[in-house]
Amino acid sequence: MTTKMFIDFLNLFFPRTCRCCGTALLSSENQICIKCILHLPLTNFVDLVDNLVEKMFWGRCKIEAATALFYFRKKGNIQKILHEIKYKSNIKLAHKMGNLLGIELKKSNRFADIDIIIPVPLHPKKQRKRGYNQSEEIAKGMAVHFKREINTSCLIRQTYNKTQTKKGRVERWTNVSDIFSVVDPEAIKGKHILLVDDVLTTGATLEACALKLLEVPSVRVSIAALSVVSD
Repeated sequence: MTTKMFIDFLNLFFPRTCRCCGTALLSSENQICIKCILHLPLTNFVDLVDNLVEKMFWGRCKIEAATALFYFRKKGNIQKILHEIKYKSNIKLAHKMGNLLGIELKKSNRFADIDIIIPVPLHPKKQRKRGYNQSEEIAKGMAVHFKREINTSCLIRQTYNKTQTKKGRVERWTNVSDIFSVVDPEAIKGKHILLVDDVLTTGATLEACALKLLEVPSVRVSIAALSVVSD
């Protein structure tokens, strides 16, 4: 039996379905069907100066460039995708979405001089509970096309805090203020760092990370999120 025949046989009993619409996937499709990918709500921010994401950080911290690949809308497909990634241990889907973000970044001159990718860290306790850091898995998918070193050791979350999901703007900032620490400043001194996260709501977490990284001499910080809340 060939590999293709074996896969087709398995699909009879364990059908591969699109994580968005639930239809059966073709053999050439992975996690999400082509139709759903084509209808994901792109922001087209990657080459747009002063886009919505960059404006979120005006007057808060110095960001070189910032983008998000998709708009996050309640009950939309991006919400379904992120739920699969964060709460259903779908690491392959995180890599798939990271691939799409990496392809977009590779096309833009605004991110061409990035040196290091740093995913927003989870507290070790939360990472053990979940089994992985979704932002790190997205970054791994990105790096397939946007070939940069991923560093997960320089920036750490030193305080365990509650989830941001149901918090307001002020609560979100209070919840993440001073909870991050840089443990190896020499490794990032003089580097242009790309901070990566799954979803950007108020920017409080990314701002807290950026401010801590910017304490290291000659560091520059840019931001790439998979999605940004638009309503």
